[in-house]
Amino acid sequence: MLFFVLLGLPTRFSDMSDEEHHFESSDAGASKTYPQQAGTIRKNGFIVIKNRPCKVVEVSTSKTGKHGHAKCHFVGIDIFTGKKLEDIVPSSHNCDVPHVNRTEYQLIDISEDGFVSLLTENGNTKDDLRLPTDEALQAQIRSGYEEGKDIIVTVQSAMGEDQICGLKEIGGNK
Repeated sequence: MLFFVLLGLPTRFSDMSDEEHHFESSDAGASKTYPQQAGTIRKNGFIVIKNRPCKVVEVSTSKTGKHGHAKCHFVGIDIFTGKKLEDIVPSSHNCDVPHVNRTEYQLIDISEDGFVSLLTENGNTKDDLRLPTDEALQAQIRSGYEEGKDIIVTVQSAMGEDQICGLKEIGGNK
């Protein structure tokens, strides 16, 4: 104790930390991606390229020099924008792979500003999605809705983004 007094340090340890610390988390701890060795990622799988979730459309592996790593060249299509992205990664290194989910919802309404109202499994509504940017798919959804058909839309989710990627008609008219 005398040692602390001579150095001018607080003698009670509770004096050391009078201010409180608050730690906040923005999510429930669920990760948007998981690591996977580059050499094990195949065509039609998923990979994160330039921070975008992509479907792999082409993979090629090349051997490098005497002491180098084999490299994997990935060509992927962004699952939300359709843009082509490329990356080259040593085959022994880990890549981020997005958690991609597909969920089906029943279409309830289409608002004038292009947002859709969807019915979830538990009976709630999901109102935060726009019609897809794909004009053909958008036209199919609009015409089916205007004709009074029961429509089930498929929503693809990855890395905090959602987008309608398909539809099915069920039954006849409402």
